[in-house]
Amino acid sequence: MNVLYINGPVQNGPFTIAERPGKVSGIRAAEALNALLGAGPVPHLWNTVTLAGDLRHRGAPDRDTVGRQEREDRAIAAKYAPGAAPTSGVLTDTTPVVAALALEMTERLLREGILAVVPTAVHVCARCGHMTGAVAHACRRCGHQGSRLHTRRLLVWDRAPGTQVLAHDDFHAHRARLPGHLLTIAQNVPERLILSRTRDHGISLAPFGLDGLVLDPRAGVHIAVLAAADRHSASQPVMTVTENAAANVAAYGALFRRHNGTRLRYALHGHIPYDDTATLQRICEVHRVSPALRELFLTWFLPLCSLHIRAGITTAQLPALLKFWCRAHLARPDIPGSDVLAELRRRVAAGDMRWVMDVRTLSRAIPEYPVTHGSAKEPEGAS
Repeated sequence: MNVLYINGPVQNGPFTIAERPGKVSGIRAAEALNALLGAGPVPHLWNTVTLAGDLRHRGAPDRDTVGRQEREDRAIAAKYAPGAAPTSGVLTDTTPVVAALALEMTERLLREGILAVVPTAVHVCARCGHMTGAVAHACRRCGHQGSRLHTRRLLVWDRAPGTQVLAHDDFHAHRARLPGHLLTIAQNVPERLILSRTRDHGISLAPFGLDGLVLDPRAGVHIAVLAAADRHSASQPVMTVTENAAANVAAYGALFRRHNGTRLRYALHGHIPYDDTATLQRICEVHRVSPALRELFLTWFLPLCSLHIRAGITTAQLPALLKFWCRAHLARPDIPGSDVLAELRRRVAAGDMRWVMDVRTLSRAIPEYPVTHGSAKEPEGAS
């Protein structure tokens, strides 16, 4: 199996990893799983095509001297602690290789008649002209309440009635863990999906005669994963993503999950209560957990655990999870059996995460220190 785990691009907001470690749970989970598979590090993926990013840039005092792309690059670099940049670098949804792939895929879909550029009636802000979409609502760019109908040429996907935008085999998971509710949510999207947006930053659709419009970022995040997979010659990339994010982007990425024999699937993970630092500190003190063991628990075990507890890890579950983790760590063998490791890799490659809650199997998977490639510091004394 040519499986490679890649994080769903993280929105490049005003935070650092140290401040908001939960934002990089998907990065940490992908790193841990790839290490178990024996794969090398993959780039960290970031989503920069956001309206919030447009607004930050427009309101910045140095907007005339710092370009939008440079601002995004600086913000991403500042996410990491000094000297802790990912060894494999970062990839954004506007990186040239991603943009080139997006235009190639879009051109093919237009040529095949699956996508079309057609006059479409949409609501735009009566003040600034920002496209608010098929439904009238307050402008998220300038805050104006009024909108007007406007017909303009847009990139659209008109689906035939009953066409699936998400199926069971789009998820990389054990068959008993398939998320039926997400399939229902995905099917409730309109039959016409608009795949072009008004943004100051993004993959320009000008080559298709759509000046001033960019590819919908929900499609772009999928293409970024495909581009990262191509860099590593992986034909089965798996995007680590929360259920909420998958519900939001899956329909818009439906046409962008396959390319030249590569097939993207989703691995769902839940929320980790990293923000409850008081509870984490208290339970680690109660169990006399060393700094190194605590770091492994936070940056390695909990992200893997979140792939099994997809509804989200609660604060109330943390004491039991830490106790379980300590038991597994004590049970670590000096040299794990090759047959055990082979079976573990088979399960990881198949998307079966039930092994995380099996003490014997977990104990054989634990590394000496977190394989984080920039998403966390190595504990003191690690080499």
